[in-house]
Amino acid sequence: MEPTKTQMLVLLKAKTVDSIQQQAIVPAADQLSAYLPLLKGKKVGLMGNQTSVVGKQNEHLVDVLLREKVDLKFGFAPEHGFRGDIERGEKVSNDVDSKTGLPLFTLYGGNEKQDSIVQSIDVMIFDLQDVGARFYTYITSLHRVMELCAKHNKELIVLDRPNPCGDQVDGPVRKDDKFKSNVSYHIKSPWFMDLQSANWQK
Repeated sequence: MEPTKTQMLVLLKAKTVDSIQQQAIVPAADQLSAYLPLLKGKKVGLMGNQTSVVGKQNEHLVDVLLREKVDLKFGFAPEHGFRGDIERGEKVSNDVDSKTGLPLFTLYGGNEKQDSIVQSIDVMIFDLQDVGARFYTYITSLHRVMELCAKHNKELIVLDRPNPCGDQVDGPVRKDDKFKSNVSYHIKSPWFMDLQSANWQK
């Protein structure tokens, strides 16, 4: 589905800040003043996990948003779950976050109610740290969120985090869609871009 004129997709990039001693990378999630105004008066969904942290205290983004009085309606959980406590390949079920009471819905393996879930909000936030490997499933999680937001004309804010692989890129690219899966995205492994930019190359 082609995006409509009212759609908004914001890619908030990590930035480098020079200090007296060294350069420091500031993840997008730490740049609260840049994206909190975009959430004011809106119903918000969040796709995150244990890597969705803010500041030197590593406070979970969901806790920060709730403290800032953001109208957070639900969390989407990727592989390993919203708090990262599910083993790889295990089923991720719809649940409730034990710490905040936030409703949690799985997107790992699909969710038959995903359309109605996305229709219930105004803006979606995506914040996951990837590792720069094709077989890591978070890049397909972002792709699925992008498709859902485009389909239902919802705003999407993607909070960027740097790729720990740096400028490394290697390996073949899948050429046949019959091998397409959550761990066989159409990129090399490892790949040098951050997770967010890699989806722009799809």
